Amino acid sequence: MYNPYKIFPCPYWANNYRHRHPPCPYRANTQIYYPDPASGKIDHNSATDLMRSEAGDNSLIELKDYGPEPFAVNIEEAAKQNDTYRTALWTGNHLQLTLMSINVGEDIGLEIHPHTDQFIRIEEGEGLVKMGNRRDNLDFQKRVQDGFAFIIPAGKWHNLVNTGSIPIKLYSIYAPPQHPHGTVHETKADSEAAENNQH
Repeated sequence: MYNPYKIFPCPYWANNYRHRHPPCPYRANTQIYYPDPASGKIDHNSATDLMRSEAGDNSLIELKDYGPEPFAVNIEEAAKQNDTYRTALWTGNHLQLTLMSINVGEDIGLEIHPHTDQFIRIEEGEGLVKMGNRRDNLDFQKRVQDGFAFIIPAGKWHNLVNTGSIPIKLYSIYAPPQHPHGTVHETKADSEAAENNQH
């Protein structure tokens, strides 16, 4: 039978608990993830691996900086695959593409880019984006989730807070580039340490 949503078998059903435990999926775009019955947590990596194996694609995207050469990629898959706080995927002379993963309850951190415009698109998760002319007056606030994009003009203080129950997976475009070619920050702490070393 054709299944347009590629619904993964629910662990509860597999254990004959179908009638006592109804499925409780988390949907991200056309994928449906079921929580592990033991921990109650969603393992997005195994769900993504299962989706790839069902599609006959066992290859992962190598996440590295491909700039400034010509480049094409399935950006949705790359963003969902990324587990680092920040990885530069393409750095050129005039713009930069990075991937980010923001953990539950964490944020990007209040920051400002005086001469850089920034575009962000969320591929998975949900959060609250804040912007303003002063760090103590972030008068623009918007709830965002997978499929949403937002623009941060140069000179605006901004932050993105993960308000959901899974990591936010996103990609960000800076124009001009904001980080050195090949930047990889495994954690937010690594990013903050790198910024402190630059000053």
